[in-house]
Amino acid sequence: MKRLIVGITGASGVIYGVRLLEVLTQLDAFEIHLTISDSGSRALWEELQIRVDLDNFNLESLLSDSSDRVVYHHQSDIAASIASGSFRTEGMIIAPCSMGTVGSIAAGISRNLIHRAADVCIKERRKLVILPRETPLSSIHLENMLKLSQLGVVVLPAMPGYYHFPKTVDDMINFVITKLLDQFEIDTGLIQRWKDDA
Repeated sequence: MKRLIVGITGASGVIYGVRLLEVLTQLDAFEIHLTISDSGSRALWEELQIRVDLDNFNLESLLSDSSDRVVYHHQSDIAASIASGSFRTEGMIIAPCSMGTVGSIAAGISRNLIHRAADVCIKERRKLVILPRETPLSSIHLENMLKLSQLGVVVLPAMPGYYHFPKTVDDMINFVITKLLDQFEIDTGLIQRWKDDA
């Protein structure tokens, strides 16, 4: 079974991380390794009224359906499997990705497991996709994202398209989730693609 790491940080837009998990848990081909920062936990409460206990994590507090394919790692557990390059994965998605996380990864500073797992993906030349959700962007933000892009990191801002004629907020969220999963060649059929009549 393929392994994919998902990190949720404290940027606004934690709905993207939750929806990503919902979609991934419906696929049989992936084991999902999840880690959530302290700020990510706070954002889940502030934006979605979802309370998660990072020390005694229960997946049902985050998703309506449980899955035995989600492996949770505490954000302070630097000895976790995903902290090592010898633990093979397809890569990592950080959704949403705070500017603090962007800055730490760009500087090679591992202050939590999300930073370390991202650092591992970069050093092992595995795919790392970040979903920044910030506006406006300062020159510092842009420089950090440019540095990561030059290292091969996919910078995929939370910018929904409108050519699929979204009718709901969920439609716009699904557009972004589709773009994220396209990076790993995972097609979920969540949206009508441009010029695709199928």
